[in-house]
Amino acid sequence: MKKSYFRRSVVVGVFSVAVLGMSGCAQMGSKEASAAPTMACTVGDQMQQTTLYFGMSRPAGGVVTEAQWQGFVDKEVTPRFRDGLTVFAAKGQWLGNDGKVAKEDSRALMLIYPTNDKASNKKIEALRNLYRKQFQQESVMRVDSPECVSF
Repeated sequence: MKKSYFRRSVVVGVFSVAVLGMSGCAQMGSKEASAAPTMACTVGDQMQQTTLYFGMSRPAGGVVTEAQWQGFVDKEVTPRFRDGLTVFAAKGQWLGNDGKVAKEDSRALMLIYPTNDKASNKKIEALRNLYRKQFQQESVMRVDSPECVSF
């Protein structure tokens, strides 16, 4: 991903966090800053939601193809998150330093898992590292939020 993708990612991330924070769950204060927020869910159970944003452009030119992306999801993501996941096609856009609008296809991967699940966090970080290395990316943005989930 291009360096300007990080700036765009921050804007997208802040917007995403704001939207996700408007869920139907009331969030109560936590006594410890490092502790996960305590939520009062009126429906469902407290869970953690992580959304990862993967750029599809390669810095040296070219793109991550649909077949390569699907292979990554099938081989790396699904075995780590057997209970399911959701993928969204996305379009990133930002204004470059040269004043020109830059655009990049992206994929958003949403994962829901139990709050404070250290194993899931390790799996998520492994996915971020694998994608960066496999597809020569500078970063994979991660956005976390507590949510109330009901099936």
